Amino acid sequence: MPSIVSITNHLTYNYYYYTKEADASGSGIIIGSNESELLLVTNYHVIEGNDGITVTFANGADADAQVKGTDANRDLAVIAVRIEDLKQETLEAIDIAKMGDSDSLKVGEPVIAIGNALGYGQSVTTGVVSALDREMNMENVSGTFIQTDAAINPGNSGGALLNINGEVIGINSNKIGGSTVEGMGYAIPISAAKPIIDELSLKETRVLLPEEEQGYLGISGATTTAQEIMYYGYPEGVYVAKVYEDTAAEKAGLRQGDFIVSFDGESIKSMQGLANKLCYYAAGSTVEIEVMRQTTHGYREITLEVTLGSKQDMNKE
Repeated sequence: MPSIVSITNHLTYNYYYYTKEADASGSGIIIGSNESELLLVTNYHVIEGNDGITVTFANGADADAQVKGTDANRDLAVIAVRIEDLKQETLEAIDIAKMGDSDSLKVGEPVIAIGNALGYGQSVTTGVVSALDREMNMENVSGTFIQTDAAINPGNSGGALLNINGEVIGINSNKIGGSTVEGMGYAIPISAAKPIIDELSLKETRVLLPEEEQGYLGISGATTTAQEIMYYGYPEGVYVAKVYEDTAAEKAGLRQGDFIVSFDGESIKSMQGLANKLCYYAAGSTVEIEVMRQTTHGYREITLEVTLGSKQDMNKE
């Protein structure tokens, strides 16, 4: 339990004519550290679209976290907490999880699930391995998973599925099974997840930059609403209302009428979400953005390479 954390995703929801701030709960597993950071793995959907992430450790201490890397297709993400932000008593109260071997699991083997169920804090459920190599394709998440009858509820996502030796053999995901069927929960096998986790752990952690150092695209944009998506078939993301002259966006080939749907490999669903991402990228940084562009045959996805401008570039307008 000292290696399991609760995660709070601070979100902004965009409705027809207003926005609403809310928090969503999930779980995470402490998997290691480097010279300056504590590294944690969770599900991608737990931290997706965040305006900020708070991690709560086993002793109740809170700390801010940054996203290090994500793999949306496998529903995995690695986040980082700066060690300097943690008190010594917290460092003594936590532990790094021991990894097991999910390839050696047998049906009927006992398992234990730990996570932040329903956002109430850590709880433990038990069960057995109900099935192995269950192939699932749900909401852009695909792969083979461990099926268990250990209760995996909302908030458990990103937590650990353990064998009786206390080794992590899976990463629980409530998104995959949902709540429509009782006694069928799913976890990402750790043996399949580990190479992805190792790769994500090596990515650069983005930290909030002072305003004068932040990068700028050079657009005016608006969030596509649920109503516009439903009635007009607009892509979900940011509608580019204007591209300013001699800015990063213009130089990269971004056009008025494009819809920005991804920034540096992470999905963009609102103008606020895009603005929040830019706060972590310095002027002069080169990133890839994906846009949906209307053609005579419908929308076509285009990848553009953008070298971000500075605030001074915008002040020239």
